[in-house]
Amino acid sequence: MKIAGLQKTTLIDYPGKIAATVFLSGCNFFCPWCYSPELVLLDKIKKQPGISEKEFFAFLKEKIGLLDGLVICGGEPTLNKDLPDFIKKIKKLGFLVKLDTNGSNPEMLKNLIAKNLLDYVAMDIKAPLAPKSNMNKFRLRTSKNQISKFLNYQKEIKKSVEILKEGKVDYEFRTTVVPTIHTQRDILEIAKWIGGKNVKYFLQSFRPEKTLDPEFEKIKPYSEEWMEEVKKKISPFFKTCGTRS
Repeated sequence: MKIAGLQKTTLIDYPGKIAATVFLSGCNFFCPWCYSPELVLLDKIKKQPGISEKEFFAFLKEKIGLLDGLVICGGEPTLNKDLPDFIKKIKKLGFLVKLDTNGSNPEMLKNLIAKNLLDYVAMDIKAPLAPKSNMNKFRLRTSKNQISKFLNYQKEIKKSVEILKEGKVDYEFRTTVVPTIHTQRDILEIAKWIGGKNVKYFLQSFRPEKTLDPEFEKIKPYSEEWMEEVKKKISPFFKTCGTRS
């Protein structure tokens, strides 16, 4: 397991819980607005010192009774074949586990849920499904072949959405809303696709900092008013709908 980093305490990444966040290297998407290029681009991954599993689990043992859970994110954690065994070790120490994923590996997601290894899942929804998706914008705004592969994973992403909506694990969907990429119509199409009476969905403001494609650092995020307007329009599709900065 390639552990790139560890945030020892977070009060916002696991809803209602005090947690730590572990970052795993590697991703099969190359979203140009991603603010973790050190977890995605191979040349940057190689420069990360990382931490060993031994060091990581020594930290967790010290936090028994102090932390509620652990957030596993990336990159894309489900690319790691050893993920089930990694989570088993975490669960044995008594921690809740939240997984952040792009939904491109439904078989891994289904397996983890079936084995009761997950307590919460946050799945990123990058854009509407094709043909309504306006993902060609990604190709126009990316460089050095840093092209989002969302369109190559439509089938898998749709399956992951269906798996989560079965309700066997607590979950949420979320979209980072990026000017020049997403319009109100895009968000409405996403809402129509993933909506449901038990579904939680959050719109996250784009952060123009340290982006995978430096050109995106020049983009100004949508205003709070714009985000609230969109939220009001899509709220009827969900049990819970909110915005995050």
